Amino acid sequence: DYPLFISFVPPSCGLSLILKNSNSLLLIPNSAKSCKEMTSQLLLPPNPFTRPVSAKVFLTDDDLTLKRKSNQATRVSNGFSLRAKAALRSNHSSSVEIPNQWYNLIADLSVKPPPPLHPKTLEPIKPEDLSHLFPNELIKQEATLERFIDIPEEVLEIYKLWRPTPLISKELEKLLQTPARIYFKYEGSSPAGSHKPNTAVPQAYYNAKEGVKNVVTETGAGQWGSSLAFASSLFGLDCEVWQVANSYHQKPYRRLMMQTWGAKVHPSPSDLTEAGRKILESDPSSPGSLGIAISEAVEMVIGEECIKQMEDFGETPDVIIGCTGGGSNFAGLSFPFIREKLKGNISPVIRAVEPSACPSLTKGVYAYDFGDTAGLTPLMKMHTLGHDFIPDPIHAGGLRYHGMAPLISHVYEQGFMEAISIPQIECFQGAIQFARAEGIIPAPEPTHAIAATIREALRCKETGEAKVILMAMCGHGHFDLSSYDKYLKGELVDLSFSEDKIRESLSKVPHVV
Repeated sequence: DYPLFISFVPPSCGLSLILKNSNSLLLIPNSAKSCKEMTSQLLLPPNPFTRPVSAKVFLTDDDLTLKRKSNQATRVSNGFSLRAKAALRSNHSSSVEIPNQWYNLIADLSVKPPPPLHPKTLEPIKPEDLSHLFPNELIKQEATLERFIDIPEEVLEIYKLWRPTPLISKELEKLLQTPARIYFKYEGSSPAGSHKPNTAVPQAYYNAKEGVKNVVTETGAGQWGSSLAFASSLFGLDCEVWQVANSYHQKPYRRLMMQTWGAKVHPSPSDLTEAGRKILESDPSSPGSLGIAISEAVEMVIGEECIKQMEDFGETPDVIIGCTGGGSNFAGLSFPFIREKLKGNISPVIRAVEPSACPSLTKGVYAYDFGDTAGLTPLMKMHTLGHDFIPDPIHAGGLRYHGMAPLISHVYEQGFMEAISIPQIECFQGAIQFARAEGIIPAPEPTHAIAATIREALRCKETGEAKVILMAMCGHGHFDLSSYDKYLKGELVDLSFSEDKIRESLSKVPHVV
């Protein structure tokens, strides 16, 4: 069930096949001598974003692992050298292909979302106001009302490393003894182990294409930071990441992933910036939050694939469930289904699940607020707990953000979706059930979707309804095992928000008439 990579090489090298799993290339040679001879015959294409230089392929003596050694000046993409053939992990054959366009939900909304505002003038922000932050193509896409946006061929080539991702229906429903049919869209097969390379790769591509040399970003649990570090390494970009301090110390292997891909990583808040110094002066032990470090992205390729995969199964979802922090994975899965709902083709319940300790949709206010703690971003209309709200250090670091994505907030206000919050102990209980049923250890973030899915499946068990439940499983938890260790030792506690803390934070939300 692993993605299969096949590289065609001259017959004279004596190589029968090259297989690639998530860690290495395996050679099946006719002889050891043939393997050594092949090194002079296998060619790797150059990176189109750097000057062409020769690349060498060599074999180690102690194993048969194929490795590439290139000039330090070249950052060559794995995506250009091999073609991935990702098999869907199901009992159904499928002809699903990677979508060649991104979907823009705004084009299908009769009521458009409120525009972002300039933080000083409070007027709708203009494209030129963003030009010093983002490449022109990304600004153009942010403002477009076109329904579909073509995915560049170079991006599609890299997507083939892990897309299409599998839609899985296996053992959880049997474990729960429910008549419900449970499917989950698994995004953990990407190089970074989550859904976030779906947007990191095109963002790095557009920056490189316009001559940008350095990118700077935030990250919570580290999925976004590691994804952008991965993507930056493909296109020869230097990458600097500010990681929420709690996750920086709690999840060291995410940091090491970023550093392995060449990124510089700092805890946030830190004494390297004025904003960080101010926060540390008021609270030297601040755990940080995503508002201190922020970036937003949506990934419609997930939902577009999933619609076709559900059709292959002959199923239509009755309930669609995903976790929400900033909202990228939830939007990526749900927005194409909302399009079909608007057309009258389907009528699923679409449910966002957030942590009880950071409930921006269920407890926040819908107002214009800053996306960052320092108040430097444009003002965005969103559900917010207040831009200087710092959540308790729950283990789902990627969900510790004071606000919800503006477009998700707008869709929520329009009544196209609903939201609930769940405490982390219930989430980890569900994660253990899921791992023992499906064999996949989930990241702490999607455990919220798992817990909500189990709730829905058990309701079906009580009512006898055979609902079809579709869940977003946005990444694996291989670098989050310290959280599981605490749960299994009985040391994990539920953290809830403070009403007084939220009232104080909301009092500082800008007043926009």
